[in-house]
Amino acid sequence: MGTAIVLGGSVAGLLAARVLSDYADSVVIIDRDAPQVTGARPGVPQGTQLHALLPGGFFQLERLFPGFRDQAVARGAVEAPPTARRNYLDGRPRVVVPDDADTLAGSRPLLEGLIRQQVLRLPNVKTLTARATGLVFDGTAVTGVRYDVGGVPGVENGDLTVDAMGRSSRLSAWLEQADWDRPVTRRMTVRLNYATAQFRRPAATPASTVVLALNTAKTASDVAGAAFFAIEDGRWMAMMAGYGDYHPGHTADDFVRRLREQFPPEFGAVAGQEMLGDVQTYHHADSRRRDFHALKRFPAGLVSVGDAVASFNPVYGQGMTAAGLHAACLSTYLRSGPDLTQPAHQYLALQKVVVDAAWSTSTSADLALPHVDGPYPRGYRITSWASRQIIAATVTDLATARRFNEVVSMRAHPLSLARPGVLLGAVRANRRAR
Repeated sequence: MGTAIVLGGSVAGLLAARVLSDYADSVVIIDRDAPQVTGARPGVPQGTQLHALLPGGFFQLERLFPGFRDQAVARGAVEAPPTARRNYLDGRPRVVVPDDADTLAGSRPLLEGLIRQQVLRLPNVKTLTARATGLVFDGTAVTGVRYDVGGVPGVENGDLTVDAMGRSSRLSAWLEQADWDRPVTRRMTVRLNYATAQFRRPAATPASTVVLALNTAKTASDVAGAAFFAIEDGRWMAMMAGYGDYHPGHTADDFVRRLREQFPPEFGAVAGQEMLGDVQTYHHADSRRRDFHALKRFPAGLVSVGDAVASFNPVYGQGMTAAGLHAACLSTYLRSGPDLTQPAHQYLALQKVVVDAAWSTSTSADLALPHVDGPYPRGYRITSWASRQIIAATVTDLATARRFNEVVSMRAHPLSLARPGVLLGAVRANRRAR
């Protein structure tokens, strides 16, 4: 193809641009933020919060950028093998899976900055600092993007346009304005409140570089959990989250008090260190997905990636990994040599598998929360019971924990947990643990 256009320069857009660079003569990233490789970006309001890079996402980054691990570690990211990750469920330590996949611990600005640097080094990728204002159509195909730079309008023509504009993507409205159907948008209200703070980390290498403490609905209806990661520049990044009327501490004193009183002892040790900067808070109202795959008519020369398609409860850390998997879908689609003058139905079908899996994992957990009132899928009571059995067994049973970790790290499909042998093993493990 000649030119590919990516709308949005965050992680999903950057990964799409990396894939497109293998197939297009020129890739243009249009973003209203000037490109930068350090610090939190203004267009990512949650950029100062703790972000997880799941093993599934780490694998995708290594595939797209060979040597990513070594470069990230050189910049200060901390390696997080399974033996350095500690995981609690309702205050009980989960069994460690020693042969689980590795990942990295680092701040969102570090990881995103390294991705951006790698992408902008590609000779056929360039950026345009502008605000996208609409699409250009030629019959049933998108052939370009309208944009505005300081009040001056412009047009960028392209053979394929990728919407990576995030949760607030304007693509649905643009389609409707051009007499196309807008996709159905499904929402699940979660009313999540979370807060992040950074602390000084002692010079000695910590025994645990990633510690998670998640609560199920049976033990706490409001407190979702907490986590802390060892990150660059000798810092800890700690996060706590809750639902509904639970608001993590806005002040340093309240944040520290809650870490000490409501979570396992490791959190108290981190809270005892010097806090660096202020507590950063964020509110996530709902999970949402736009069902582009269900549209009977869809223009050629157009696809979407990342949060523009689906965004999930951030407690589960799926965002960056989902973006990596969407990039893998785009790569598979383009590798097949598609006719870009026809709608990208093959890509939409591939992406649907990824979105369905992540949506199922996220929403099935959220539906167990008392304040979430659906919509409940068919057979929810049975699947909910099975999920509770499997999650409980991850505390004591290695085989169940291994399979569960593969799913929540987005390396295996949730249906792999529905096999009779998996469920039977979980039930037996729970009986032994009584």
